[in-house]
Amino acid sequence: MATPEDLEDFAIGFSCTEGIISAPAEIAELTVVSVADGIVLRMWLTGDGSDAFAARRRRFVGPAGCGMCGLESLAEASRAIPMASCDLRVRQQDIAEAVAALPARQQLNMQTRAVHAAAFWRSGKSLVLREDVGRHNALDKLAGALLRTGRSAAKGIIVLSSRISIELVQKAAMMGAALIVGVSAPTALAVRTADMAGITLVGVARDDGFEVFTHPERITRYW
Repeated sequence: MATPEDLEDFAIGFSCTEGIISAPAEIAELTVVSVADGIVLRMWLTGDGSDAFAARRRRFVGPAGCGMCGLESLAEASRAIPMASCDLRVRQQDIAEAVAALPARQQLNMQTRAVHAAAFWRSGKSLVLREDVGRHNALDKLAGALLRTGRSAAKGIIVLSSRISIELVQKAAMMGAALIVGVSAPTALAVRTADMAGITLVGVARDDGFEVFTHPERITRYW
C-alpha cells in the first residue's frame, strides 16, 4: 500500500534501498500501469540485476506497516549495511532549520493529516521532500528522487516525520546518508544499528531542541 504519487521515485528508491540496484541506469525499463485494483510498477533490470533480485526474494513490496513484511529470515532483518564514511559537519542551527522547514512543505499532510514525510536538507539549499502513507515508502521515494537528480545523501541531513526504526536506518545507510534526524524517538535497535554503521542519529527534534543518540562528533555546538 502506497500513496499514488512520485511512483517512479518509489520504484527506483525501493530498488536501491533494498540493494537490488545501485544506480538508476541499472533499470532498463520502468513503466507505471493502472489496473483495476490499483497501480503496478513494472521494471526490467540490466545485466546481473535480475539475479540480485532473485537472491533477495520478498513476498510483499512497498509495505506501509513495519517495513519488514515478507522477509524470510531473521538474518535479513539485521542485514549488513554500508558504513558512513563522509566528513559531513553540521551546526545545531542546521538541524533546527531542517526540522522547521518540514511542515510547510508537507502539502499532502496538510490536507489529510495522515501521511509521513522524508526530506533531504542542505544548509542554504532547497528542501527535497516526498510524502507517503507509509514512512518507509516516503524514504524510498526520497531515495529515488535523490538518485534521479544526482544528489548525494551524504552531503546533507535526512529528516523524517516519524519515529526512527531499524528499517529506516538501514534504508538511509543504503542511500549513503551520514546524518538522520527524526521528530520522534528512535527504537533501541535503530540506535544500535546507527552506531555500528557510523551514522549520526538525532531524535525527538522539536522547536525546543533535539537529542543526539549516536556519533555526536558531526554536530558542532554553536548556532
